[in-house]
Amino acid sequence: MFRSIDNQSGRHGKFPRTAAVALAAALIAGAAGAGGVLTVAMTAGDIPQTGGNTDQGFEGYRFVGYNLYDALVNWDMTKSGVPSDIKPGLAVSWNVDPKNPSRWLFKLRDGVKWHDGSSFTTDDVVWNLQMRTDEKHPNFNSQQFAFTRNYLVNFKSVSKVDDQTIAFETKQPDAMFPYNLAYVLLISPTRAKAVNYDWKAFALQPSGTGPYLYSKFTPGERLELVPNPGYWDKARLPKQDKLVLVPMPEATARVAALLSGQVNFIEAPPPDAMGQLKGAGMKISTGPYPHKWAWIFNMDAGPFKDVKVRQAANYAVKRGDIVKLMDGLAVEVNSVVPKDSPYYGDTKGYTYDPEKAKALLKEAGCLPCKVTVVTSTSGSGQMLPLPMNELLKRQLDAVGFQVTVKPVDLNALYAAYRNGPEKNPGVDALNFSRGTGDPHIALLKPGLRQFWAPNGSNWGHYESAEAEALGKQAFDETDPKKRLVFLQKLNAKLTEDSLELFVTGDVQPRAMSPKVQGFVASQNWFQDTTLISVNP
Repeated sequence: MFRSIDNQSGRHGKFPRTAAVALAAALIAGAAGAGGVLTVAMTAGDIPQTGGNTDQGFEGYRFVGYNLYDALVNWDMTKSGVPSDIKPGLAVSWNVDPKNPSRWLFKLRDGVKWHDGSSFTTDDVVWNLQMRTDEKHPNFNSQQFAFTRNYLVNFKSVSKVDDQTIAFETKQPDAMFPYNLAYVLLISPTRAKAVNYDWKAFALQPSGTGPYLYSKFTPGERLELVPNPGYWDKARLPKQDKLVLVPMPEATARVAALLSGQVNFIEAPPPDAMGQLKGAGMKISTGPYPHKWAWIFNMDAGPFKDVKVRQAANYAVKRGDIVKLMDGLAVEVNSVVPKDSPYYGDTKGYTYDPEKAKALLKEAGCLPCKVTVVTSTSGSGQMLPLPMNELLKRQLDAVGFQVTVKPVDLNALYAAYRNGPEKNPGVDALNFSRGTGDPHIALLKPGLRQFWAPNGSNWGHYESAEAEALGKQAFDETDPKKRLVFLQKLNAKLTEDSLELFVTGDVQPRAMSPKVQGFVASQNWFQDTTLISVNP
């Protein structure tokens, strides 16, 4: 059940150089050494797939998805002092149809070229949405359907209005719909047709509109991307000569690789290595991050179906000890969203109260309360899942739980997450980190009935009439300030009902060589590598 899934990236060779890649290589060769080579050690266990929406969690989007591709709506990752928000991408503007609150109109950007040289058109957008949502479409892509479904639950249809305008119909009014499209990465229909819609072949000859071009791939070892000299957003032309991505799930291996010069940028260095890294002159970057590390409860079956058991688990957690385990590279999270989130409001979060936890388990008649949680061995946003879960197990067992922790690889965890609790019998919770940067992924999709997995990210199948009413009010409200009130009330309700086991949030620690310049730690799960250069 928890075997690693094939991400269909066709990991059996190297991409034959297209004319676009050859052009980029020639231009770069003319300025060799100007921006250096940025080599990143990712926490991912493998190279994220390259055929559009990607795998390996949001780390896959951070380093591959948003580098090879664009969405209609992009993230602004250029600032470190304020939370990131969406901005125009392949669409320059959007608005609700004044005659129909369930219809959105998007104006597309002129003059954009796919990596294969063909022009970006409205027909391309229609094709992209249809081939990943309509199982009867002649080019239906089941992988992209699986990777995109969570973001298109409210999507009904797409149509071409004219050569510059696309219309989206939603199943219900959704004042926040553009946020969903920031996660739908568009691929070239021309390239797909050229490889006869063989999606494995497409992943080895990918064509997007992003700031990088696919250059070289060594299965299981590295992916090399080079700047796209024809990128439409000149402010995001990559400032390095080449970006090299190396999967390295073992934290100590990432540290050793940085210290030896094998790589010059690492994700999530272990807390106990920070002194060594600083002593070696490495740069350390940390900062606020819309992120939470939690357990998602199964509310279909098992002990966590009872709200008292869920609340008992939250009162049993001494979050400060988890932060100490991380040597301060974490923050306590006692609610569905962290305290610095605009959606937190006056929510009453959980505090450490082991006696109350014991009393609630006794009331629920669950002593000992045997539960099984599935976690990953490493990966995107998962921090240090094994030692963190070992400590959580001790805390929960101390009040009457009997926790079994089952580690799997990250793609297997994502497969379990996408499939929902029915297809994961005997699993009472998933240890699954999530973003909290926009209202959909923070509150609406984890907490509303319409997003029950496998149709969305409400994995545990939580349902509440009060939450549904608040969600509808948020969807309908076009005034951001008024909508924020409903979202804060929704957070309070989901927190009261212990939607998850709230534990910690990350502070996005990274370490890099002193030669690395220009990195901006945006308050976003995603980061912009195009800003980085590497001195000789």
